[in-house]
Amino acid sequence: MDGFFKALDKLKPIYDFVDKAIMLFCKLLLTAEIVICSYVVFCRFIGRHIGLESPAWGEEIILTCMVYMALASAAMAVCGNAHIRMTAFDSRLPKRAIICLDILSDVLVMAFGFVMLIEGWSNATGVGSRGFFVSIPTLPKFWLFLPVPISGFGIIMFELETLYGHVKQLCGREAAE
Repeated sequence: MDGFFKALDKLKPIYDFVDKAIMLFCKLLLTAEIVICSYVVFCRFIGRHIGLESPAWGEEIILTCMVYMALASAAMAVCGNAHIRMTAFDSRLPKRAIICLDILSDVLVMAFGFVMLIEGWSNATGVGSRGFFVSIPTLPKFWLFLPVPISGFGIIMFELETLYGHVKQLCGREAAE
C-alpha cells in the first residue's frame, strides 16, 4: 500500500503546476478586464470629445472574461480547499467520522464537476455553436459557454487530489491538516 501512495505522491508537482497556471490565467484575465474597462470608460466620457467612440465589443468581452475568471476560480477553490464548508460538528465528532464526511463531500463535489463537464460541453457545442455575440457577429457564443466544461474538468481533477488526501488520512498515512 505504501508503494501505491508513493506513486500517487509523484503527481503532486503536476497539480501544483496546473494550479499556478490557472492562477496566472486568472491574473491575465483580470488585467485584460481592467485595461478594456478603462478604455471603454475613457472613450465614453473623455474620448467622445476628441473623436473616439466607445467600442461596442468592450462590455461583452469584459463579461466573458468575468465568466472565465469566476469558473476558473471555482476550480482553484477546490484545489485550495477554500470552498464553503460547515465545520460546526467537527469538534464533537471523531476524526475518522470527519474524514468520512469529507470523503462524501469530495464525491458529491466531483459528481457536480462531472455534471458541469458533460452538460457544459453539451451547451457549448449545442446552443453556443448556434449563437453569436451581438457586438462581434463573427465570434460564436461557444466561447462564452466553454468555461463551464473546463471548470468541470478542473473541479474533477482537483477533487481527485483532495479525495486522495482524505483517503490517505483515513488509512493513517498522513496527519490531518
